[in-house]
Amino acid sequence: MALFRRTSEVASPLTGVDLVLADLDGVVYTGPNAIPHAVDSLNGVAETIRVGYITNNASRTDASVAAHLSDLGLRVEPRDVVTSPQAAVRLLSEHVPAGSTILVVGGDGLVDEVQKGGFAVTRSADDDPAAVIQGFAPEVGWAQLAEAAFALQGRSDSERPWIATNTDWTIPVARGIAPGNGTLVSAVHTAAGRLPLVAGKPEVAIFHEAIARFQASKPLFIGDRLDTDILGANRAGIASVLVLTGIDRAKQLLAADADSRPTYILRDLRGLGEPYPEAKTARNGAVTVGKSTVAIEGNDVRIIDEGDDELDLLRAACAVIWSSGRAIYGLEVPERLYA
Repeated sequence: MALFRRTSEVASPLTGVDLVLADLDGVVYTGPNAIPHAVDSLNGVAETIRVGYITNNASRTDASVAAHLSDLGLRVEPRDVVTSPQAAVRLLSEHVPAGSTILVVGGDGLVDEVQKGGFAVTRSADDDPAAVIQGFAPEVGWAQLAEAAFALQGRSDSERPWIATNTDWTIPVARGIAPGNGTLVSAVHTAAGRLPLVAGKPEVAIFHEAIARFQASKPLFIGDRLDTDILGANRAGIASVLVLTGIDRAKQLLAADADSRPTYILRDLRGLGEPYPEAKTARNGAVTVGKSTVAIEGNDVRIIDEGDDELDLLRAACAVIWSSGRAIYGLEVPERLYA
């Protein structure tokens, strides 16, 4: 029996959707461990809707990602996984001839995709590479970053393209939040004085790769970060879910700019198939979600009624702040809403 049912009577985030794309870190797992309810929820979705997995993490191959997800209990094949290296190699093929030698800064996942794309791999700037491609791997250190800087110095974008799989500043791991590929890209940028083309979120190349592969007409993307996941989905014209199991939480949501606001806010992935409450706006501008009501009076955000669900309270607060057109720093927001 399907865990989720789509009916005309009940509108949920899944209503009308023909593809669910889930980010990995902070959505499906943190480090090696599955996030509570993620596996059962996504397996339930997969009974009626195609599910794909999309990740900015460039350190592993699609096969290794699929194996990890399978070990967690998900029904996944390598073809279900869309990685930022795959999108980056597609970008690379648009800028340099097939068979070119490419300086790779990253791990096995990136090397594998570059080779599958028909390119030769080098780790040295002395080999006169046609381009530099950079992605995260735990083993990337000063020596690899220096080779990238040497290769890029004195060369323009057209002379020697530089493509980054992604620019996530941080990455969630089992022990906490660690520096991500954006931090490593910034180090090369500082030394070389150039900026890369970016394939992964929040750029649209990785979303276009996924939509084309799965031939979707109405996808839904699930992420845990506003600055990469939700911004990227919005740029690609895709409905989005921000799930509160990863990086961004209430404080970041309340302050989200117009380009980084999700379509739905969920506590965890069990909410995918549940009725999604409507935000109702009163004549005085107060917003009610469920039994929670929040209003703006002057410069003060006021809780009129907390209701019986903290998530509805957060949804109401986001709706009233976002619809006001006012920046968060110009408002007094009660600490209760950040909890």
